[in-house]
Amino acid sequence: MPETRVPRRRRFLVCEPRHFAVQYAINPWMRPDRPVDVPLAQAQWQALVDIYRAHGHTVETVEPVPGLPDMVFAANAAVVVGGRVFGSLFRAPERRPESLPYDTWFKSAGFDVYRPESVCEGEGDFVPAGRWLLAGTGFRTTPEAHREAQEFLGVPVIGLTLVDPYFYHLDTALFVLEDAADGTDGNIAYYPEAFSPGSREVLARLYPNAVIATREDAMAFGLNSVSDGRHVFISPGATALADQLAHHGYLPVPVDLSEFHKAGGGIKCCTQEIRS
Repeated sequence: MPETRVPRRRRFLVCEPRHFAVQYAINPWMRPDRPVDVPLAQAQWQALVDIYRAHGHTVETVEPVPGLPDMVFAANAAVVVGGRVFGSLFRAPERRPESLPYDTWFKSAGFDVYRPESVCEGEGDFVPAGRWLLAGTGFRTTPEAHREAQEFLGVPVIGLTLVDPYFYHLDTALFVLEDAADGTDGNIAYYPEAFSPGSREVLARLYPNAVIATREDAMAFGLNSVSDGRHVFISPGATALADQLAHHGYLPVPVDLSEFHKAGGGIKCCTQEIRS
């Protein structure tokens, strides 16, 4: 364990939860009969933005669109690697219109945007991890999208099968702690039981020193976290995981996004990273 981990400045894209609501159910967390406190959601979201900026990160925003209550979950809109944007094609018809405003934002910012032919949900299921791209499937993104992403991005894709509907996206079950550097493969934190047996074996081989989360911490959205290599922006409910991270030399930064848990999202879901 290094004495001092060094953070890397990040560039994030977010979307204000002006129209956030739970109007339909497309995962086990969503209950339309449980109303969202929109002012509270806005306050929690703003706190996240303020904390990112206080830690030296750049935060940009895309304008929310009325009638798209899940547009706040910016991570699902694309995955950006080396300045290339691999867009989204949501499984749920209710979310498919979200792709256009994000594509428009990226194009106006000068990015090359690819519109996939297969169902895929951005960083929800694609997690850049240094030399390769970890890619989830089982509930949303399809294996065909994994092949499309590899062809467009030119990065080897490691397919991982999710088996627990509460962890319907890869970014609810795993996050990157540090990118590969100096010939190493970096490291991750994850919840093994969210994955098929074969996928668990793959992760154990790739990341023998990974931080292993309990189901309690995973259910508290502890793995829907964002790391800059030193600071880990994490759900305050994931206390055991935060303790583990501190033991490994990271600095947990608790950020309460509990209102977004009602839709099955958290810190990472609200955060798209732009990798130039």
